[in-house]
Amino acid sequence: MPAISPAELEARLRLHLLPELGPRRLRKLLSAFPDAASALSAPASAWRSLGLPASCAEPRRSADIRERASAALGWLEQPDRHLLCWDDPNYPALLAELPDAPPLLFISGDPGLLERPQLAMVGSRRASRNGLDNARAFSRSLAGAGFVITSGLALGIDGAAHQGALDAGGKTVAVLGTGLERLYPQRHVGLAQQIVDGGGALVSELPLACPPQASNFPRRNRIMIG
Repeated sequence: MPAISPAELEARLRLHLLPELGPRRLRKLLSAFPDAASALSAPASAWRSLGLPASCAEPRRSADIRERASAALGWLEQPDRHLLCWDDPNYPALLAELPDAPPLLFISGDPGLLERPQLAMVGSRRASRNGLDNARAFSRSLAGAGFVITSGLALGIDGAAHQGALDAGGKTVAVLGTGLERLYPQRHVGLAQQIVDGGGALVSELPLACPPQASNFPRRNRIMIG
């Protein structure tokens, strides 16, 4: 990521943790101030003038938000842990074009894969045996041809797609609908580790400890497309 100060990085992480401050609102906020630190310290009236509800602004100085941001900083200090911000030159170009592009992407593994030619494979969680075998075979063939296979780590077709890429010694990216510290489903925790160990990557726009929430799983599809 670009060289930003520790204070600016912490400010971005704190803003990202605030309730009801989704990608569009966060981008609007960051566009209105010179940097995240300025936005974080601005008076509540400045946030109101941007049409942001009080529920966004009130918790920004809370101990909980500070502690969770500190935990994220600690996570980033570990090997193969990365954060891509929307103004980073390495942020995926197609993803950046979306009006609700994620302001932050947490990555465990190789962030360089996000700019390589990819094919997304997603499907039913209750796929037939033939469906699973076909997905795994297609993925194995495509990964062997050099494509990065991108999917969602879900049960069924997603898991078969990731496994097929691993079978071929290829690279695969899993886009999660939870935080990277709350891998879901539990049955795929081992698969997630295989993905990282095999030179792939786990990606999430959500705070690290974000648990499974039904509304987050459809939203991750735009990241796979981007």
